[in-house]
Amino acid sequence: MSSEYKAYTDRMDKTLDALRSQFSSVRAGRANPTVIDHIRVDYYGTLTPINQIGTVSTPDPRTLVIQPWDKSVLKDVEKAIQTSDLGINPQNDGKVIRLAFPQLTEERRKELAKQVRKYSEDGKVAIRNIRRDAMEDFKEMKKKSEITEDDQKGMEKDLQKLVDDYIKKIDDITSAKEKELSEI
Repeated sequence: MSSEYKAYTDRMDKTLDALRSQFSSVRAGRANPTVIDHIRVDYYGTLTPINQIGTVSTPDPRTLVIQPWDKSVLKDVEKAIQTSDLGINPQNDGKVIRLAFPQLTEERRKELAKQVRKYSEDGKVAIRNIRRDAMEDFKEMKKKSEITEDDQKGMEKDLQKLVDDYIKKIDDITSAKEKELSEI
């Protein structure tokens, strides 16, 4: 692929990165600090990620400990976790917040698999939207006589191959995440 596809491949790479980030936030039965990355706490009037207002650690495979640097924000962190889609009730002991990750039930596993498939489909839609934008650009170039009709057809064919490659990458990432969910 030549340089005219660089802008499109960059956008597709960003879509893959966003998908990987969403997948890492899907709780897979183990305590992983990335599951709380999307949770924001009202910290003196600013919505702030939890990892920017305290230390997040994993003392064991099923526990996540959040220790805010400012103890006055403990209640706000607890409330943010309770209102999030995490599905875990935080335990506040006045110094730290503990999140105990239970073993996944079959029902919860199916919910998570459904969530993974939704993220995957959103990623594919984003890739297709990039393709649509590129096709419009190619038509505009043809209209301005910057390229011939044959050039346009060739570029559209190359673009479709690129889109197919990225859709396959999304499918591969999705099946790996689904496999991870089924093994726990």
